Amino acid sequence: MPRPTAAQLFYGSLTVVFSTLAMLLLFRTGSGIGIAAVCTAALALGLAVSVTVPAKPRRHTARAARPGTPVSAHRGTVPAAREESRSPVSAQSSR
Repeated sequence: MPRPTAAQLFYGSLTVVFSTLAMLLLFRTGSGIGIAAVCTAALALGLAVSVTVPAKPRRHTARAARPGTPVSAHRGTVPAAREESRSPVSAQSSR
């Protein structure tokens, strides 16, 4: 199992603290069982949030060039002089 990142720990902990405070103020419980239920629900919510936060930010990759289109050596981009417009209007008018 991979270790959680700092962002996952931060968001999970923040969720536990704020959801505990919000539920305690909302339900106005004073009994030990009620407080235990609120804390358990807050921990479950914090765990769910920390698991759903992406582990690593996704990097955007350059789209692959069309076959036959020359590609420059710089990060796989199409040179500006040879790049075709990708708007639907110009694609329909050239046909």
